Amino acid sequence: MHRTVFAFAAVLAGIALSAAADTASHYKLVHTFVLGGDGGWDYLSFDTPGQRLFISRSNRVQVMDTSGKLLGEVPGTNGVHGIALAPEVGKGFTTDGQDDSVTVFDLKSLRVTAQIKIPGDHPDAIAYDPMTKRVFTFNGRSDDSTVIDAASDKVLGTIPLSGRPEASVADGQGRVYVNIEDKSELTAIDAKAMQVISTWSLAPCDSPSAIAMDAAHRRVFSGCEGKLMAVSDADAGKVVATVPIGDGVDAGDFDPGLGLVFMACGEGVLSVIHEDSPDHYTKLEDAATEKYARTLGLDKAHHDVYLVTADLKFTPAPAGATGGAARPKRSVLPDSFRVLVMHRP
Repeated sequence: MHRTVFAFAAVLAGIALSAAADTASHYKLVHTFVLGGDGGWDYLSFDTPGQRLFISRSNRVQVMDTSGKLLGEVPGTNGVHGIALAPEVGKGFTTDGQDDSVTVFDLKSLRVTAQIKIPGDHPDAIAYDPMTKRVFTFNGRSDDSTVIDAASDKVLGTIPLSGRPEASVADGQGRVYVNIEDKSELTAIDAKAMQVISTWSLAPCDSPSAIAMDAAHRRVFSGCEGKLMAVSDADAGKVVATVPIGDGVDAGDFDPGLGLVFMACGEGVLSVIHEDSPDHYTKLEDAATEKYARTLGLDKAHHDVYLVTADLKFTPAPAGATGGAARPKRSVLPDSFRVLVMHRP
């Protein structure tokens, strides 16, 4: 009896090891597409059905196909940070931090259809909830979220938060999750009721920025400072695992087809983590990308990861400057902005 049990366990372990070996193929940089142009960048959003990458570029959104061709631009997005795609209503939405507004554009033509002034201060991250067909902006200076009806473009309300919100993700079932960066917390929002359900500590995760989710297994992945990723139970809020990642993380995503979590890290690596089970994870690699490539878009059909970077020039701050003005000014060198494509052979 015991021998049979042990033998069966050994077979299962062998299958698990074989599956892990299958997922351990290294991601490699296979394409570099130079788009050039002025301006920095922030979040990316990949349209898997349309095979297009949406790139935030300071005062516009660039749209590129998978061959590296620039298909067009969405203009007038001053201080753009995030891009949410709402295919059910045929629209895209951007957070325009400098104007405290949201730009609405047609997903097919890329034509701007509306500019929505919001009550929040400095909208940054953005999420679209397909169940309620609502857009949620996360406003970094007013510590709240603005809710917009995606069909009518009307502002529906404001949700107060416990601190400064960062990246966000919707579970497709009526909940939206957002990292609270200055409190090292994770907040769950009821999209229909437009209210906070719970806010949980992410300790030992500090200053969470990147976020991703395995909606099927109810796990939220928060990429933090200190080269650490926390895995939270999306319903109980408990941190169930932590995984080491690269330095300078700012964005992440989850590929349900491969069971892989990706974290883009500014030191120049893409941390790739395998979900062995909902509570157990194996870091497979820190795949080499390029310095400053810390935001990403994921093609979940072909399992390719898109990142962006550029060559930067840093100008010292004026003598006596304080606060944000004391930081060196960063500018993108001409014609150096580029898209990196990571592929698993």
